[in-house]
Amino acid sequence: MNQTEPVAITGLGCICAAGDTVDACMEALFRGDRAPAPPVRFRTTHPNPFPVFEIKGFADRPGLLRTSALGLQAAHEALADAGLNQDALDGLRVGVCVGTTVGSAMNDEAFCRAYRAGEDPDLAPIDCILSSNPADVIAREFGFTGPCQTVVNACSSGTDVIGLGASWIASDICDLVVVGGADELGRITYNGFIALKIADETPCKPFDAHRKGLNLGEGAAILILESERSRHQRQCKARAFMLGYGSACDAYHQTAPKPDGEGLKRAIAEALACHDTPASAVAFVNAHGTGTPDNDRVESHALASVLPGVPFFSTKGYTGHTLGAAGAIEAVFTVACLEQGRIPGNAGFTTPDPTLGALPVCEPMNVAGTIALSESLAFGGNNAVVLLGRGERS
Repeated sequence: MNQTEPVAITGLGCICAAGDTVDACMEALFRGDRAPAPPVRFRTTHPNPFPVFEIKGFADRPGLLRTSALGLQAAHEALADAGLNQDALDGLRVGVCVGTTVGSAMNDEAFCRAYRAGEDPDLAPIDCILSSNPADVIAREFGFTGPCQTVVNACSSGTDVIGLGASWIASDICDLVVVGGADELGRITYNGFIALKIADETPCKPFDAHRKGLNLGEGAAILILESERSRHQRQCKARAFMLGYGSACDAYHQTAPKPDGEGLKRAIAEALACHDTPASAVAFVNAHGTGTPDNDRVESHALASVLPGVPFFSTKGYTGHTLGAAGAIEAVFTVACLEQGRIPGNAGFTTPDPTLGALPVCEPMNVAGTIALSESLAFGGNNAVVLLGRGERS
């Protein structure tokens, strides 16, 4: 990404298993709260159900897939956080860019079974799917008429959209861009990861010697990116700045990362180069940290190589792996950690693995720097990294 000027982040929103607002999530992270449990929203026949991080008490919105309803909730919080009511939005060129995986469009098993059995099922579930494009739902809700795009790039989607949205601001296509990610839990996704043998039947343990795989989660997060002209006209302070974005593909394997971590290293280097940031200026890294043997090994060695001694942690022990939402949720957490000057411990880590290149932070710790990285590694060999800097709010 050829970015010459930082892009302001003026609002944040988040809902996931850790909490239904950004503040609630951060409180849970620093308390060390996590409660993975067997799924309750769908049926599983596994004798010992694999735990998930499910959102409790969220009311689905009629006529919308849960994924889009989660995205809407996060968007409402982020826009309010940025002080953007309808009057403030009038006259602004507003774009929407949201990442997801499948958007849970495969979840209506009842319709599919009936159709395959030769029946003529009601098309309401299909109408719901067709009207639930996550980016379009947000644009429709608020009347935004600027660029509107849903990015589906596996588990890097929620990070990629931040880089794409920032490019719209930098290119003067938009005054403001609503970016983020959203994904819900579903039985097909759940069984798919179990079939791949990368799910843990116990609470996940990123970077731990006894890690067995991931726990799935669900949620959404939204960041408001805003041009300098727009925020100065509104006299709005920035919570943070998007300083750089890097993306590189391993071109190695459909699901496994390249063993030498070359793609991730290139993505980190590209993100740092956007703002001419030396590695020594990075205060911490919010790592992808899924808890799978391969991902954690490759990621730890890449971090040890290009960011030696920089503290890192995974928050998936608090949220589960939220797939297309993960990068956005973790970017929001990264901004909040920069604001607070502290980072949480890596949940689930108890036993060091001597085969890793570096070990994560075990307990909450204070950090003094003003710049951090949030990174995502995805199926298909996709690697995406955003470089975030502390803003003006105390």
